[in-house]
Amino acid sequence: MLEGKVALITGASQGLGRALALAYAKEGARLVINSRSEEGIRPVAREVEGLGAEVLAVAADVSKGEDARRLVEEAVGRFGGIDVLINNAGVLGPRVAIEEYPEDEWRRVIDANLTGPYLVSRAAVPHLREGGSIINVVSGVSVEGRAEWGAYSVSKFGMEGLSQILAAELEGRGVRSNAVDPGGMRTDMRAAAYPEEDPRTRITPEENTAVFLYLASDESEGVTGQRFKAQAFTWPQSS
Repeated sequence: MLEGKVALITGASQGLGRALALAYAKEGARLVINSRSEEGIRPVAREVEGLGAEVLAVAADVSKGEDARRLVEEAVGRFGGIDVLINNAGVLGPRVAIEEYPEDEWRRVIDANLTGPYLVSRAAVPHLREGGSIINVVSGVSVEGRAEWGAYSVSKFGMEGLSQILAAELEGRGVRSNAVDPGGMRTDMRAAAYPEEDPRTRITPEENTAVFLYLASDESEGVTGQRFKAQAFTWPQSS
């Protein structure tokens, strides 16, 4: 399905990012995977290699312009271009009211969740091949503001806008941009957000990759500017 495509996935050391790297590898993609630390991303690279896929692991803090540029430059230097970009990296931040929200934490969350995707997208756009796909990970709290979700919610609202702007700007080049709300999954971030919840009531990230495979594949050609709920997705029937 993704044979030969080059996919760059940020935040790939755990959770959804790791699951997507493995799912794409199984479908024949060549991977560029990223996290902030070498220790975090190296084990996933070994898993991907174990599936027979070619992989480049890059430790970079994508909230910093220099790191974002280096990530893309290394990807292009290795593979010549990019077919799929998944802006997945993000942090939760504190679950407190706005009046109690620390300024340094606000800036940290906005930088990681919104500035980072902007920086990576800006660097990657010139290298996206025709027919390319940008997939931006959003959230249930990016269309409805909820109490004590603070900078995380605001950053994901911003991601909705960034995704639509990229769709409008790149449509003429044959590059599509879509947003995906993964829904609640059995991840460390979900556990931190809902410590009282039994994680066994949620699906695993590995069970939640179908829409991401669809949007990376040629079957989603022409699909752009849309928002998908991953757990409600059903693969469109071929006409």
